[in-house]
Amino acid sequence: MSDSISPSSATASANTPPAGAAAPPAPAADEDRAVEPAHPPTTDIVLSSPQRWRAFWVCVAVAGITILDLSKVNVALPSIESALGAGSTELQLIVSGYVLTFGLVLVPMGRLGDQRSRRALFIVGLSLFTITSLVCAVAVSPLMLMIGRLLQGVAAGIQMPQVLGLIQQLFQGKERGRAFGLFGATIGIATAFGPTIGGLLILVGGATDGWRWIFWMNVPLGIIAIALAVWVLPKTRTRSRKALSFDLFGVLLFGLAVLSLMWPFLFTTGSPDDDPRRWWLLVLFVLFAGAFVAWERHYEGQGKQPLIRFALFRISSFRNGTLLIAAYFTALPALFLLTTLFLQTGVGLAAVYAGMVTIGFALASALFSWIGGNLVGTYGRPVVVWGLVGVLACVIGLAAAALFVPAEWVAWVMAGVMVIGGVGGGLVMSPNQTLTLGDIPVKQGGIAGSIGQLGQRIGTSVGTAVALSLFYATIYREGNGAAPDIVVYHDAYAYGMTAVAVFVALAFLISIVDLSSRRRKKKG
Repeated sequence: MSDSISPSSATASANTPPAGAAAPPAPAADEDRAVEPAHPPTTDIVLSSPQRWRAFWVCVAVAGITILDLSKVNVALPSIESALGAGSTELQLIVSGYVLTFGLVLVPMGRLGDQRSRRALFIVGLSLFTITSLVCAVAVSPLMLMIGRLLQGVAAGIQMPQVLGLIQQLFQGKERGRAFGLFGATIGIATAFGPTIGGLLILVGGATDGWRWIFWMNVPLGIIAIALAVWVLPKTRTRSRKALSFDLFGVLLFGLAVLSLMWPFLFTTGSPDDDPRRWWLLVLFVLFAGAFVAWERHYEGQGKQPLIRFALFRISSFRNGTLLIAAYFTALPALFLLTTLFLQTGVGLAAVYAGMVTIGFALASALFSWIGGNLVGTYGRPVVVWGLVGVLACVIGLAAAALFVPAEWVAWVMAGVMVIGGVGGGLVMSPNQTLTLGDIPVKQGGIAGSIGQLGQRIGTSVGTAVALSLFYATIYREGNGAAPDIVVYHDAYAYGMTAVAVFVALAFLISIVDLSSRRRKKKG
């Protein structure tokens, strides 16, 4: 059953928590409380260790299902096009609409979860995700599927910030490192296994209706998860008559800024038919972003709680970690998408076999996310630095395999190279998450985590757009019959992976800057 405690027992346990309970929030939370208006306080979650871990696994399993939908749908696009007669723009919206609405609601929902019940919002988001998955599964037109995907992204954006906030609230110290390690492992598996699962479901369901199985699988999983969430997740807030502090005008400005930033990238395909006028939206982004920052400072100056406290970015560990993971996610989804595209369209592999190339990455990432989560408490940022070296080696190895290995062997060689990338990726995800949120007050865990997730979603849209535009622009430019198709695809893959390498190198540079900053602080 759900576990909670009354305000009086929370006060009584603040200094001497019972055995197995989470430790009180770090002193930084008290300092933060002094500068913010009072709002419903977070209760200490007094749970035994098994209860905390059961709650953790429910949250993380749902996060994994959410992330799966970022990648498993990509391999279904040809099937959707055939079954529903969807055009290229509609197919783009089916994929990118989910990313767009996911990113739009992350920060507002993280802010709301910090003030009210993370548990309640998690269940609301999960319920909506299950319903919208059903809508997608029974869609009879491209429009119905697009609407379902847009609402599915909203649902994902509601529940994901609550996962990170709950993890930060349930665990402290080295146990939190372990928790984020396992969280990173789950996300790594979901990201890498998405194409494989999508390909398998299409194989089982058939070329016409196999894509529906991709959405149908979420329905029973969602129902089971809702039941477990109601039973297992603890209540995290006391009842309060205080008014909700929610900056609606700030939410509007923030939404317009994110929309104008992501839109031109989400609709960049590399085709000559891409509308060049879309880039003017970046001018609107600068205007909306400037207005948002000015409004938030004004709003906070009136003694109210803004949507984003920019003071968070003065914490170097949070700022650097958020920038690093945004750069990393600008590279990672593009790496998987380019590789499966090359193997499907260039080499001629079936979707299921092209997706299986990423299995080694998924398994190695899962193992080394757990190892990295345990190592980060002892070694800190160097764990992430070495992880990025491994990912960069993987990118170079994949490009070399595409260029120099015969077509009949290239998938096997790429599968082996992916294992190296998985080792590196595991040492990036969970340790960086732990380092990024390590100095953030617990009561701001939801908003801080959602900012990081927003960086990942924006990174995904930008990186995918850049890599795909280079890939397809090369095919349009060189695919005129003057060169064999495989040579054209070699070149297209090499250009796309060059962009991926640049983004990984940027993440590596940020990790070095953060490492130097931490060492200076130690000496000081």
